[in-house]
Amino acid sequence: MDTIVIKDLEVFYHVGVPDEERAGAQRLLITAELSLDFSAATASDDVTKTIDYNAVAGRLVRFGEGRSWKLIETLAHDIARMILKEFGAGSVSVEVKKFILPETRYVAVRLTRKAGG
Repeated sequence: MDTIVIKDLEVFYHVGVPDEERAGAQRLLITAELSLDFSAATASDDVTKTIDYNAVAGRLVRFGEGRSWKLIETLAHDIARMILKEFGAGSVSVEVKKFILPETRYVAVRLTRKAGG
């Protein structure tokens, strides 16, 4: 499989276990790695034969509108499920970075999901 990587896309979502943490949107960085066979796209030089990474990035920016999550694990799962369903990737790895602990650069979760699984 070939891979499209969207690295450290800045988004602002409501996420956190305490209600007060979820009350305001906080900065997160999302990395998504989308696997798909690019053969048809490279043979035709046609964007419709691949995954439009601009469309994925735009969808990720809007994904948190009107929503909130307690766990970044759940958020990463929901993002992966959305990408598989809406963009037809064969598999996707999602990493969500959160800047909540002052003693660390960030806290992150990473998961991988396959289409049909």
